[in-house]
Amino acid sequence: QVQLVESGGGLVQAGGSLRLSCVASGRIFSINVRGWYRQAPGKQRELVATITSGGSTNYADSVKGRFTISRDNAKNTVYLQMNSLKPEDTAVYYCNARLVGLEYWGQGTQVTVSS
Repeated sequence: QVQLVESGGGLVQAGGSLRLSCVASGRIFSINVRGWYRQAPGKQRELVATITSGGSTNYADSVKGRFTISRDNAKNTVYLQMNSLKPEDTAVYYCNARLVGLEYWGQGTQVTVSS
């Protein structure tokens, strides 16, 4: 089992910044990929960014150049630094962890960007 707890969401004006954090506990040594996804009202959950255990990153085109995913292995934490936020970034952001054959999700944290 892996437990994921997100924090750092909130309300910000367009052009502002937020940093999300996701702390993992449990079978953390079995995690291959960690990532962030988001789901806006009436839309499907979509990939935002991922980072592998080796440090390789992947981003959705819509956030490239604005968001940065990083990890602190000593703290079992993955971060999502979000800059130049836009109203269309408004969504519930979910932390994700993938093991071989298993996937875990956090409870989600709301990010609201006002225009």
